[in-house]
Amino acid sequence: MKVVAFNGSGRKNGNTAILIQSVFAELEQEGIETEMVQLAGNAIRGCTACYQCGQRKNQKCVIEGDIINSCIEKMVEADGIILASPTYFADVTAEMKALIDRAGFVTRSNGNLLQRKVGAAVVAVRRAGSTHAFDTMNHFFLISQMIVPGSIYWNLGIGRNIGEVEKDEEGIQTMQVLGQNMAWLLKKIHS
Repeated sequence: MKVVAFNGSGRKNGNTAILIQSVFAELEQEGIETEMVQLAGNAIRGCTACYQCGQRKNQKCVIEGDIINSCIEKMVEADGIILASPTYFADVTAEMKALIDRAGFVTRSNGNLLQRKVGAAVVAVRRAGSTHAFDTMNHFFLISQMIVPGSIYWNLGIGRNIGEVEKDEEGIQTMQVLGQNMAWLLKKIHS
């Protein structure tokens, strides 16, 4: 089994990546392969609503020259998907939103390719707005007919400067329990 995480942060090794790694540690203890895809440093264009993905039905977005088609391919191959973003003006980053919109159109118009996969949202936040970002990513999972495990609190960690989320004991514990619940759910689905 494999879980792929998409880090929507502009900082490759910032707080969002630290939270993802906390989830990954639990998954890896259970023998689940993990991979992190960094959206940072990639110019990612938003969806143009051309509907070519639904007409072509080739599991690809017609827009080329960025990493979205590679991301879609990784989503389709994975058993579980983590979408992770810092909170930018009470929502996800523009890169994460572009991934959600384009992957959503492609996977839904090509036979609901993400149906019954496990999905989890992870949010890094300085102070407020995190639940809206959390909802944005969970809405993607739910409309894609995915299964969303819970944790002991909303899947967020508090910190501004790189590494500050590690001081958020409840946030790290939330990620650990999320990883444990995600592993349990994946094993139940694949047994």
